[in-house]
Amino acid sequence: MTEKQQDLNVQEAEKQEIFEGDAERTRARKAFVPRVDIFEDNDAITILADMPGIDAEALDITLEKEILTINGYVEPVEPEDHSLAYAEYEEGDFVRRFTLSNKIDQEKIEASVKDGVLRLRLPKIGPAKARKIAVSAA
Repeated sequence: MTEKQQDLNVQEAEKQEIFEGDAERTRARKAFVPRVDIFEDNDAITILADMPGIDAEALDITLEKEILTINGYVEPVEPEDHSLAYAEYEEGDFVRRFTLSNKIDQEKIEASVKDGVLRLRLPKIGPAKARKIAVSAA
């Protein structure tokens, strides 16, 4: 694991299907691991996840016990006046999990989605700033 991956436990992933033992699923559909790009600067880590067919209503992002879980639910789209003749893209849902370090400010995580790309901004906890502490008479 590289130094930049210490704040976020990242595993190399190709477009692969989640298998039965990997996650509890209530939907009888395939689930894929979305590919991600991860960028880091002094203030935050940004994750870009490719999730074709996803919009904001179809995303479920949770954070529990240092685990950030992304679930994306894709509904099949078939035009009314057409039938599918050939498909190279296999439909399915998306599932990805990340283990966050204590250097991430979990209260300020932001998420947005546009054109099938999920953007997560994970702000880092800054160094403690010097401050004056008021003393009251007891």
